[in-house]
Amino acid sequence: MRPARPLSRFFAAKTLAPLCLALASPAFAGAPSAGQLQSLETALNSPDDGALNSLLQPGPGLDPRQIRARRQTLRQQFPNARWQVLPASPLRDGQPTVTVTVSGTRTAGATTYRLQSEQQLALTSDGQYINGQTVLREQSLLRSGEQSPSVTVQIPDVVLTGQRYDVDVIFDDPLDGALLAGGLAPVSTQQVATQSSPNLELSTLWGGGLFKSVQAPLNPGSQTWAVLLVHPKGVISASKLVRVVADRRALQP
Repeated sequence: MRPARPLSRFFAAKTLAPLCLALASPAFAGAPSAGQLQSLETALNSPDDGALNSLLQPGPGLDPRQIRARRQTLRQQFPNARWQVLPASPLRDGQPTVTVTVSGTRTAGATTYRLQSEQQLALTSDGQYINGQTVLREQSLLRSGEQSPSVTVQIPDVVLTGQRYDVDVIFDDPLDGALLAGGLAPVSTQQVATQSSPNLELSTLWGGGLFKSVQAPLNPGSQTWAVLLVHPKGVISASKLVRVVADRRALQP
């Protein structure tokens, strides 16, 4: 098949707001307060960027300009996008984390697109500003069609440098003889920053999904993968961040 591009790439990282603050983890030095998180939720779900400017400050892993740009792009394509958060397991040092989801739909012609993205984040604060974040886990799914099939993404969140690992996206329901096509491609750091899509070479899939074995880089950092699956009932675009670490202890943060 000729090269194709995913339906779209929606990197929700650095733009996700908390919601369920009453369930937040206990206070931790350097973590945002419940009040800051509540203000951040309100700002990210508001129609303008004014409130964000008074909440965010540049710091490790956090660029307020990118947050504003990505938020605006997402809201343009999914005007009803909403952010939510749930408490997640703390890190080994006790720092609280949050699992954040963003969801939205849009209709183009006769086709409905449904976005679901999820992250686990560790945020930092100096008491006045939220000034840093670490992305521990990130995954996005974009589906077309009202009855597009459900899939399971089996890609690890973190791997060791140089490690070979499996990138599998599996259809949950029987295929009933359906003809499938799919492709997988890495997403560069620049493409992540600009929300650009890589070219994907589609090929016929003979199994119940896409199954690949890949190798992690030799240096610590991250890899982001883009997956495109074509099914008679709809098209599914997925992205997944894989953190690459050199210390085996970092496999369980």
